[in-house]
Amino acid sequence: MSDCCSATDAASVTTTINCPACGSRGASVELCAVKALLVESALARPERLSHRFCRTVDCQVVYYDESGRTYLRDDVRARAWHKEPAGNRTICYCFGESETAIRDELCRTGSSSAVARVKAHINAGRCACDVRNPRGVCCLGDLIMAVERVGKEALLERHAP
Repeated sequence: MSDCCSATDAASVTTTINCPACGSRGASVELCAVKALLVESALARPERLSHRFCRTVDCQVVYYDESGRTYLRDDVRARAWHKEPAGNRTICYCFGESETAIRDELCRTGSSSAVARVKAHINAGRCACDVRNPRGVCCLGDLIMAVERVGKEALLERHAP
């Protein structure tokens, strides 16, 4: 007797690790994150296969599954910051921390508390990165790097002739 909730037989699928469009290796992402972020028309397509997230900026593919089925930028509700030009990208999808907000805070106060704010939310159990972040993982590492990058950019702008 078959189980309707069991995963597809791995032997029947050719595993795709690299993005079918750009060839870069994608990061594993849970199906629940993919389903949570797909628009209604795209939500009818996922199979119970492993999915990956393509980080390549110039690639239109956001997600793909092990059979090579792809989901493009327009298939996803939230803009994946990895796919957007620097400047106004949302980095933390749970608490709305963006490059613009970080830059504004740095200009106003000389520092950013974005990382501390998000850490406080994580410690309080409010983080939902597993379903809100298009990568399906915690954004804290990305946020730390964004604060450092935006801080350096702001410093360069202040000292530019």
